[in-house]
Amino acid sequence: MQLNRQQLLLLCLLTLAWGLNWPVMKVGVADFPPLTFRAISLWLGIPVLGLAMVHLRVPFLIPKGNYRELFWLAFTNMFVWHALIILAVKNLSSGRAAILGYTMPIFSALLGACFFGARLKARHWLGVAAAALGVALLLWTELTLLSGRPLGVLCALVAAAVWAFGTQQLRNTTIAVATLTLSFWMTVMTAVVMTALGLAFEQAQWRAPSPQTWAAIAYNAVLIFGFAHAAWFTLARALPPVASSLSVMMIPVLGVFSGALGLGEVLHWQDWTAVVLMVVAIASVLVPGRSSEAEKAG
Repeated sequence: MQLNRQQLLLLCLLTLAWGLNWPVMKVGVADFPPLTFRAISLWLGIPVLGLAMVHLRVPFLIPKGNYRELFWLAFTNMFVWHALIILAVKNLSSGRAAILGYTMPIFSALLGACFFGARLKARHWLGVAAAALGVALLLWTELTLLSGRPLGVLCALVAAAVWAFGTQQLRNTTIAVATLTLSFWMTVMTAVVMTALGLAFEQAQWRAPSPQTWAAIAYNAVLIFGFAHAAWFTLARALPPVASSLSVMMIPVLGVFSGALGLGEVLHWQDWTAVVLMVVAIASVLVPGRSSEAEKAG
């Protein structure tokens, strides 16, 4: 498996947008209810995604018999992830929330091997092991802190596991429409769900967003919901789940270091070592294997 030029560009832009978003989200929810922050970002991101579809002449129509499957794709890929991870960001440092959230590739590889018939090569298992060790190292200095905030940790890990399952489902979906069409309607459905959760649990906390919160909302609306999710779903549908998952493992690394620079979160030797391990995880799926090279030579 190799990425073509377009997929590589999408991956680089996705990594940058999502990686920098972790400290941005932390700033956005610092004095603002998190579920409501997510809902506003989603509603403002929908027109951005819709205009992109109009410009690219991508149809909006979903075949009538696919509504149920679309709902479950949205549930596993977006509903649970967006609700739980924003609560984790509220309760944990942005870098550590990113690391816990990106245990997703580990869950994805294991779920694929156990339930979806995926056959992983030895180097793929090496990548999973490297990613797992990187996560463990990055959490090393946080164990005492995390033990006092179990809800944030649990939210992030459940979000990652459900998203991993959703990645497998997306790869195997039978809905024959463009990825942008799927992304648009999953985003609309998620906006409705987040709004309902905000009404149910945060209405008493509602206030006017500060300028910093509005800036974070704008970042999420345009770069995350207007671009990054569509880019991710495109990669997830086109590549094997283990490849698409491990290929984004630089995102939590970028989240950790951008949080350190922007928010003053302290880095340790474990953070630096984890960078090397994440690179190993990425290389395990992106570097051509011997069989691929032999086929090209033949």
